[in-house]
Amino acid sequence: MAESKGALIAKTVQKHAGRAKEKFLQNLGKVDRTADDIFDEHLQNFTRQQNAANRLQKEFNNYIRCIRACHAASKSLFDSLNEIYESNWSGHELLYVQAQNVEMLWHDFGHKLADQVLVPLNSYQSQFPEMRKKIEKRGRKLVDFDSQRHNFQSLQSNPKKRDDIKVAKSKEMLEEAKRTYEVLNSELHDELPALYDSRVLFLVTNLQTLFSAEQVFHAETSKVYSELEAIVDKLATDCQRGAYTVKKSSPTSPKKSPTSPNSTMNSTPSSPLAGQLYLNIPPAPSATTDNLPPGVLYRVKATYKYTREDVDELSFEVGEIIRVVEYDDLEEQEEGWLMGIKESNGEKGMFPANFTRPI
Repeated sequence: MAESKGALIAKTVQKHAGRAKEKFLQNLGKVDRTADDIFDEHLQNFTRQQNAANRLQKEFNNYIRCIRACHAASKSLFDSLNEIYESNWSGHELLYVQAQNVEMLWHDFGHKLADQVLVPLNSYQSQFPEMRKKIEKRGRKLVDFDSQRHNFQSLQSNPKKRDDIKVAKSKEMLEEAKRTYEVLNSELHDELPALYDSRVLFLVTNLQTLFSAEQVFHAETSKVYSELEAIVDKLATDCQRGAYTVKKSSPTSPKKSPTSPNSTMNSTPSSPLAGQLYLNIPPAPSATTDNLPPGVLYRVKATYKYTREDVDELSFEVGEIIRVVEYDDLEEQEEGWLMGIKESNGEKGMFPANFTRPI
């Protein structure tokens, strides 16, 4: 008949109590314990290997989370760029395409890391808890073996009070405990070194996959960002050529005629030459037109400091020399304004005529 539940519980409690007593006596040095130096070395290696695997798994999980966060940040950034990059700007469609390429590369990179690096790492790490349980079971069976060995030795040590029946029963239990222990011990003597040796091949395979995925991702994203850089360079070139410059004035809204710092605001230039200057017509004997570079109408000298208010204007200090030239587009001419090039740095732009005098 099968043992009752109460009997099984009592047997389990008795077994735990016997092991606790044996360990206590061993720790006090009252009884000896079975030593296995080779197994102890295998156990130390196993512990180091398990700790390394746990740390690697923890750090790689954190790395995966960071990759996913970077992916999300990259997507948000390109979504924003696609919104602010105006449809009439050069490369608008190409920017969208390259943004999609970046998204695909992030997705493939994260997928490869998860499937080809993290999954094998999790499988590798999962071996250790099961092996640890087996090691702990072997430890319990070793305590049982030592306990039965000491009990048998105790029964044999006093011939006067020897009970042959008890001795025979104890010997039988000792042999059973020894068999159980030796089976587990033998298995672990084979399995622990094999598991420890596997760490090298696993690490090589895992790191090769990781580094290869990193290399491909960064190489491909580098190509995409080179394309993106070219798109922005083209936009910059077009901008410098005035492709996206908003016109400063229209026939119905002309630029205000400038006034000199010492004059009151009025609608006509303060200089008597202003009527000629704004049309780029060199004033008679007051301006020298001899020996000027090609395209230069005459030269002027700043009599007041001027700070530009728009990107197509010139800023200058008192005394700077400016070469007056024709407007690129005659329709852009404004009353009281000249087009000129500063001799100091070659900067070109519009400036108020009555802040200068001809030389």
